[in-house]
Amino acid sequence: MAAALMTGFDEVYSLPDARGYFSALRPYEYQSPHHAQRLFKGLLEELGPGPHTVLDLCCSYGVNAALLTCAVTLDELYERYTSPAVARLGTDELIGLDRAFYAERRLPGAVRVVGVDASRPAVDYALAAGLLAEGYAENLETEGAEPSKGLLRAAAGASLITVTGGSSFLTPRTYGPLAAASDGRAAVASAVVRHHDYGPVAAALRSYGLTDRRSQATYRHRRFTDEAERARVVAAVLARGEDPAGRESEGWIHTWMHIARPHR
Repeated sequence: MAAALMTGFDEVYSLPDARGYFSALRPYEYQSPHHAQRLFKGLLEELGPGPHTVLDLCCSYGVNAALLTCAVTLDELYERYTSPAVARLGTDELIGLDRAFYAERRLPGAVRVVGVDASRPAVDYALAAGLLAEGYAENLETEGAEPSKGLLRAAAGASLITVTGGSSFLTPRTYGPLAAASDGRAAVASAVVRHHDYGPVAAALRSYGLTDRRSQATYRHRRFTDEAERARVVAAVLARGEDPAGRESEGWIHTWMHIARPHR
C-alpha cells in the first residue's frame, strides 16, 4: 500500500484536541488542505446555488471544514494551535474558545460539512468545536465494515465528497458505498499522492456514473520527514513512470487532484 511508504502520524489522531496534530505536521509544512480549499470552493460554485453538503473523508480534527466554512487560512490555524497561549489551555477550555473563534468567522451561506474519520477523538473534537454538522467515527476499510445508517443518509444528501490527507489509505471499500448512497449524484474530489495507484477507486466511481479526471498540475503535500521516506517515495514515483524532477526530488511529496463528476 502506498501509505506504508510514508511516515505515519497515527499518534496525533488519538489526542482529545487539535494541538498535537498541528504541532506534528507544521515542521513538514503539510499544506494539502490549503490547495484543496480553492479547488473545493470552485467545484461547489460549479454545482450551482445551494444549499450544499460536503462529505469530508478522513476529516481528522475538521481542518477542511474550517477552511471551507470560515474566514481562516491554514497558516492561521498553525499559528493558533501551536501558540504558547493555547498550549496552556485545558481541552474543555480550548473547545469553548474554538466554538467562539469559528462562529465569529463563519462565512455567510457556508456549506454544511459532514465528517468521517476512523478516529473517534478527532471527530468528537470537530463536532464540539462547531466545525461539523454531523460526524461519523467509522473505518470502512475494516474487513466486513458497513457504513452506518446515519452515514449513508449523509452521503445520499451530499453534493461533494472530499479527501485531502488520507486518499492513499482508502480503497473502493470506502468510496463505493458512499458513491452508491448518493446514486452517483455527488462529485468526488481527492488529493492523491503521486506514488499511489488511484486506478481501482476511479474504476469504482465509473461504475456509479462518475467520470474521473486528473489535474495536470501537481500540488505540494508536505516535506519529507527524513531521507529514508524520500528514497522510498521517489522510487515509487519512478516505478509508476513519473518524473520526480522539480517535485519529489526537491524535497516535497506532491499530489494530483482527481475530480470525478457525474456524467449523466
